[in-house]
Amino acid sequence: MNESQNQLRNRVAIVTGATAGIGKSLVEKLVSNGVRCLAVGRRASRLEALGASLGNARFQAVATDIREANSPDEILKALPADWAMPDLLINNAGLALGIAPAIDCQLSDWLTMIDTNIAGLVRLTHRFLPSLVSAPRADIINLSSIAATYPYPGGNVYGATKAFVRQFSLGLRADLLGTNVRVSSIEPGMCETEFSIVRNGGDESRAKSVYAGMSPLTPDDIASLVLSVLSLPAHVNINSIEVMPTQQAFSALSVHRDQSM
Repeated sequence: MNESQNQLRNRVAIVTGATAGIGKSLVEKLVSNGVRCLAVGRRASRLEALGASLGNARFQAVATDIREANSPDEILKALPADWAMPDLLINNAGLALGIAPAIDCQLSDWLTMIDTNIAGLVRLTHRFLPSLVSAPRADIINLSSIAATYPYPGGNVYGATKAFVRQFSLGLRADLLGTNVRVSSIEPGMCETEFSIVRNGGDESRAKSVYAGMSPLTPDDIASLVLSVLSLPAHVNINSIEVMPTQQAFSALSVHRDQSM
């Protein structure tokens, strides 16, 4: 058994957004390292397929939408009776809708991003904080984005929601000082998942063009990073990690030049 498995074995995790991308990779890696994992997602058929591929008693799934007020209750009901209460919460579920400038955006898209990326994350965190605080060792991992720090055209509300996630994570660290709960914000750059397909309204060719001519991060890259954070000794807390592909860097500041001047 390697050191990572020693650190993680028999822990109980909740992973949201587990039907694809980073969430799916996280569930696979956690289960393979001995974690009992409750996978949360909206698409029941994908959760069933994931469970079939793992074929493991350490896997359990619940199909629920974290935007719904009763989602924490559904998650609690799905926890097997012989499992302990969760000591690891990974708030991975999130999405971006649209790339238009703010003046052209749909309010419904903005509200969906806020309901998913902020309200859903806060709802689950609030419900499970008591069990996390009472555990001998516990972690909250929140998936943010480099968009929390670096604004870009069309990022508007999406970037704002991820800035909330980053700041909320830091606020939790301040409030949980003196407990055994670690809190980390993971902030990826370009990572090729279904994220871009959803953002582009299902246009797969347009989504694919986002990553043309470069090597983006993969879901496994981020899942491996999360496992490395979790495998650190209990006295080490990673506050936040920004991670980009080597072929991505910071943009120059934009300047609008009025040709009449």
